[in-house]
Amino acid sequence: MKWIYLLMALAGGLAVGIQAVVNGGLGKKVGTIEASFISFSVGTAALFFVVLFLGKGNLLAISEVPKGQLVGGLLGAFYVVIMVLTVPKLGVSSALFAVIAGQIIMGAIIDHFGLFGGERFALDGKKAVAIVLMLGSIYLFNHK
Repeated sequence: MKWIYLLMALAGGLAVGIQAVVNGGLGKKVGTIEASFISFSVGTAALFFVVLFLGKGNLLAISEVPKGQLVGGLLGAFYVVIMVLTVPKLGVSSALFAVIAGQIIMGAIIDHFGLFGGERFALDGKKAVAIVLMLGSIYLFNHK
């Protein structure tokens, strides 16, 4: 069953690739911050209907969660603004390459220290070498 989740994550990655170029083009037409706002507004509207028809949780429980868990929306907005700014300058693949590297580096730090209540997965030498190789590949990918 684990493969279904891997396929779902792959589909999410494909969507992020499409989102990058779509938002980058939107930013050229309407402006960076404006494109980010439009993107989040459309996403918010879509999620409103998903919650309305498929939601099984409790939105009122928001008052009970630690306030730090609400920062996800801000981080998402930061990501969208960054992509709207960088995709037109770097191209989709270079921007996504750097984003993925950032995600893996942060993921390795979170795993190593068990941050945010997560389980600890030690950063060993092999993982550290893989991160260094990934950073080197970003250089090679972008070097003319």
